[in-house]
Order: sequence, then structure tokens, then C-alpha cells
Amino acid sequence: MQERSSVAQLVTALRNDLERYSEGEKLPSSRELVNRYRVSPVTVSRAVSALAAEGLVVTRPGTGVFRSAPRRTPGAPGDVSWQDVALSADASPVAVDASTWSAGADGVLATLTAPPPEVIDLNGGYPHATLQPESALAAALARAGRRPGAWSRPPVEGIAELRHWFARDVGGPNGRLSASDVLITAGGQSALTTALRALASPGAPVLVESPTYPGVLAVARAAGLRPVPVPVDADGVRTDLLAEAFRATRARVFVCQPLFQNPTGAVLPPQRRQEVLRIARANNAFVLEDDFARRLAHADTPRLPPPLAAEDPDGVVVHVRSLTKATSPSLRIGALTARGPVYERLRAIQVVDSLFVPRPLQETALELVGSPAWSRHLRTLAAALRDRRTAALAALREVLPHLVPDRCPRGGYHLWLRLPDGTDENAVVTAALRAGVAVTPGSPYFAAEPPGPRLRLSYVSTPGTGQIGEGVHRLHRACPRLGDAPGGAGDRR
Repeated sequence: MQERSSVAQLVTALRNDLERYSEGEKLPSSRELVNRYRVSPVTVSRAVSALAAEGLVVTRPGTGVFRSAPRRTPGAPGDVSWQDVALSADASPVAVDASTWSAGADGVLATLTAPPPEVIDLNGGYPHATLQPESALAAALARAGRRPGAWSRPPVEGIAELRHWFARDVGGPNGRLSASDVLITAGGQSALTTALRALASPGAPVLVESPTYPGVLAVARAAGLRPVPVPVDADGVRTDLLAEAFRATRARVFVCQPLFQNPTGAVLPPQRRQEVLRIARANNAFVLEDDFARRLAHADTPRLPPPLAAEDPDGVVVHVRSLTKATSPSLRIGALTARGPVYERLRAIQVVDSLFVPRPLQETALELVGSPAWSRHLRTLAAALRDRRTAALAALREVLPHLVPDRCPRGGYHLWLRLPDGTDENAVVTAALRAGVAVTPGSPYFAAEPPGPRLRLSYVSTPGTGQIGEGVHRLHRACPRLGDAPGGAGDRR
């Protein structure tokens, strides 16, 4: 308790002293601060980390601590009063059929099931150990364990420094979001579950992309919601059909992945991004933005568009961000970002479900993202994902050229393959497994009948690029006729 008080006092003192420094100017060294304020080196380290999380200073290993560029003044607050209607609509209780829970979970369980050692995994949804920052995670965990109060109960919303970091990470340089808009969650799946339960009542429709992440469909069905598919094309959700779906269903929620959509890899272009927000506002509806792939951009990816949440002043977007995909399946730390009355509902549901996210895990995440190892890891991961995508495409072009997608996403960790018309995708998956490679059928990604047979081929769960190429060759040997004919005419969704 004494140490935490000292940290808070030092943070206040340093924040006030920052006015004396110009942008980019170096602050006193840690040794100078220890002597000047008569505190421990640990206290100085934690205080500097807190200022870095707020975006006030930048740490450069081996060089020192420097004042950051001044934060921009946020724009005028938007109007969130429309949420009173959206949060109260369709409130009639509807019984939930528990039999839909296990059926909806099949698509999620498929990507969590580890194949036997002799089988090449082109199915998984989490990075192989060779892509995880294991040393950085171990060091972060050790530092977190030494933090005073690391095992005490955290605030139900999450520890303040981590909420500050997510607010800056999601809101961007315009400062549109603050820590008070952020709720720390136990990963992205937990955030989606909380959000859908908060935004829609049992029996209500919820609009989803088609195809979409099976975990969204599983969560919706388990909550008694009715997923209504809205088709996507190479540029993401078709906004003309989105507007029509809102009119037909009077839904209050649309779930989307604007960046490297799972499974298609599509990125919403600027005009459609604005259309999605406009259509949702016009229908007094929420956009649940699953920003799962933000940290999975490849080394050759162009500049990424900001999250929809960073362009939304009126609380239309409820944003989901997780650290898990870019680090480790066991670092289950994510964040829900929301503005207006909906935040309190999200908070209440999470408290009832899980009370709070364990503090040691939050402290570990904070130590990781505040360390120089974090940016190094992201650069290494981006290069590795680019190389793995290149290896997967090279193998496909060699033995299964007709399956190469028209557009190959430069983000995420998988390819979406259109199989020849009439192909039994489940038979392909079974034959491939017998040949020693695990791939994912496309049907679980559709809320309704799929428009054609597909496979999702993941390249993130193997030890290296050699296994990716060998896995594609095994797929060809198991189903040689896949390479004989192109897929259906023009339909690449």
C-alpha cells in the first residue's frame, strides 16, 4: 500500500514537471529521480510506465525517457441519447434452447482441437510457440509478480494503467477515447459474449457478416439471439444489403470485422466504413466491431485504417480488442470500448459473469506492452506472417493453382479457398486428415446455407514455413481432383 501511494505521488509530481519540458526533450535519468524524490528504483519504473501508458512520455531503452508530443484536444462529445431506445427495445423474455449451445460451439471447438503430432496443423487459430514472445512474456510475468499489490483485487473495470493503454491504442492520436470508456475483459471471446448479451435481448435478431467467425454465431445462439446473415464481397460487407437487413429485421446490432475479416480477409474501404456507421446511426443500432486482427498485419501491409470506434463520436460502435492472437492463447486479456449508457450495462454483465479479470494477468499484459520487447515482437511477427503467407500461396500455385484466392490478404493468418462446385468439403477435410493435414471446412462460417464449398487454410499453427508447404502437398495428394477445375463462376465470398 505504501509503495502504491509513493507511485501515485511520483506520477503526479512528474506529470506536473512535464510542463517544463518541450516535445522530445529528455527527462532526468532514473538515478536522478531516485535521488531527487527519495524513492526506490521500482517506484520510478512504475511511475514512468504509468506516464507512458497515458502517452505523456516515450521510453527509449539505453537512451532515456522523453516527453511525447502533446495530445490533441478531443472533439466535442457526441450525442449518445439514442442508446436509451436501442437498449430498451425487444426486451420481451424468450426461452433459450440449450441444444443450440453445443451445436453452435462445433466451429469453435474445431480450431481449438490439437491434431496428433504427425498431422500438420493448417486449422488452428492461435500462433505456434515459435511465433509467441515467450521470453518477453516470462520476463513480464516475473516483473508483474514483483509489483506491490499484484495479487490484490483489481477494480472491476480493470487496472487504470491498462485501460489508459487500450484507450490510446483504440482511439488513436485524436484522443477520442479515455480510460473511462474501457472495460478490461478475459480475451476477445469473453468480450463478444458480454457485448452481445448487453446489446440484444433473447429472441432478437442480430446482423452478422456472411461468412463470419463461428465464435460470433456460437455466442449469439447461446444467448438466444437470431443471427441474420448479410453477405460480404471482396471489399467486406455489402452496405446496400446491410441497410436492407436493418429495414427487414429492425435489428439493433450488427457484428463486423472491418479489418482482415475472418474468414475472407477483406478490409472495408473508406466509403463502406462511413456507410456502415451512417446506416447504423439511421437505425438507432450498435456496431459491434471485432478488431481481432489489428496486431496481425504483415510486414508488407500498407498503412492500416483506424478502428471504426476512432471515427465514432456518438457511441454507435462497441469495440473489441484482444492481445491474445498476437501473443499467446493463455494471455487472455482484451478490452471492450464503449461510450454512453451502454458502458454501464456491459460492466454490469461482466461483473455478474466473472467479477473481474485476475490482476496478475492484467499486470503482466501491462508490463509486456510497456516494454521495448513488445514493438520488437510485433515486427518479428509481421515478418513471419508475411513469410508464411508467401509459403502457403507458393505451394497452392504449385499443386492447387485453381484454389488461389483472387485477393490474398496481407493481414490475419489464413486463406479462404473456394472449392470446385459439387465438392463435398467435409469429405475433403476427412481425406486430408487421413493424409496427415488438418484443414477447416467452410460451412461453420455461415449463419445460413453456404453458397458453395470452401476451406479455410491457416498458416499460423505450424512450427515453420516448411510444414505449410508440405501440408498443402498432402492436401493435394489426398484430393488430387481439387486442382483440376476452378471454383464456381465469380462467387469468391
